[in-house]
Amino acid sequence: MSQDTDMPAASNDGVLAFAHIGDLHLTDARQRNFTDLLAIVAQIEIECARTLDFVVLPGDNADNGLPGQYALAATALKMLSVPVHVIPGDHDMEQGGLDNFYRGLGADPLPKALTVRGVRCLFLDISGPGTGGPDFRLGADQAAWLARELGDAERQGLPSLVFTHTYPDDLQGEGETEAMNRLLAAHDVALVDMGHTHYNELSNDGRTIFAATRSTGQIEEGPVGYSIATLDGGVVSWRFRALDDGFPFVVITAPADHRLIRGEDQRVGARCTVRALVFGASATRRVACRVEGGEWVEMARADGSDLWSADLDLPGDRLVGIEVHAVDALGRPGVHAIRAAGPGFAPPHRAARGSDADSVGAWPENGIFGTQLGPNRNGAAKS
Repeated sequence: MSQDTDMPAASNDGVLAFAHIGDLHLTDARQRNFTDLLAIVAQIEIECARTLDFVVLPGDNADNGLPGQYALAATALKMLSVPVHVIPGDHDMEQGGLDNFYRGLGADPLPKALTVRGVRCLFLDISGPGTGGPDFRLGADQAAWLARELGDAERQGLPSLVFTHTYPDDLQGEGETEAMNRLLAAHDVALVDMGHTHYNELSNDGRTIFAATRSTGQIEEGPVGYSIATLDGGVVSWRFRALDDGFPFVVITAPADHRLIRGEDQRVGARCTVRALVFGASATRRVACRVEGGEWVEMARADGSDLWSADLDLPGDRLVGIEVHAVDALGRPGVHAIRAAGPGFAPPHRAARGSDADSVGAWPENGIFGTQLGPNRNGAAKS
């Protein structure tokens, strides 16, 4: 039922990085979402491919599940030299099955598992029984498979990432939400990556981060773009990149922002190592970091990678501001800033329902508006 593969990783000194292109909802080549997809794929290939481990599409790839719509997606994705992993959503089931999805995209059978950079990546099909609409189901066989895979990963000491179309709380099968939440809580699942919402959102139940990325094809808020997520020694980082933003694009991979800490061990002490990936086709000339607007500290590049690091002395505050600034060979700047959790930081109460109840709220610097303009919460006609 699954394809179990070990993927070779690019050289980023142990940091896993992937790009997420949100729900495509493709219809025909004359529509804006297809031209946006072409632009996104071209940009990822030119500017980011060497730094990424893979690209993921989270479902609702074809708006009506039709062969011609998948042909558009396949045409665009041929530009990418990095691996692409595609899962279905409810719109992919509108023809009553997934034959067109698998045939049109050459997708691997689901569920599937692979190991990337010492991380177990699990891709699910929760698209439902083929009636159309968001009737999401995990199913007994897939639930058993997920339990086995998470258990095996934990026995091997590997963290896991789960890729699924929507929040566990949206599952419609009897007891499925509760069962999936128990599995996530019982194992080291760092991130659940999703589509469906049509808006950017991060939720943190104190152990697992849930990340949803804005739709490419039915956008109800903000500019088109894609997200980049990283996992660095258990630390999750996530940023949305608007298509029209410039490069270089910086992602601080460690330490964790206070909104994304997954345990006490992700707080910062009096001294910590700051690590950041720098994306962009042009060579990086200089990268530096600082604390709370203080003096800049030069960062060193790991051999053969786009990862930069430096050690910083930190004040023992509740929240600690850390900023990384990069300049490329063309003189173009890129910046990313976080607020790390110091010893006095008090995390919020967690509902831990596999839903947006633990949303971190608006985070404009990372592309999250907090407006929830999409089908999950505001009852838009689209789904």
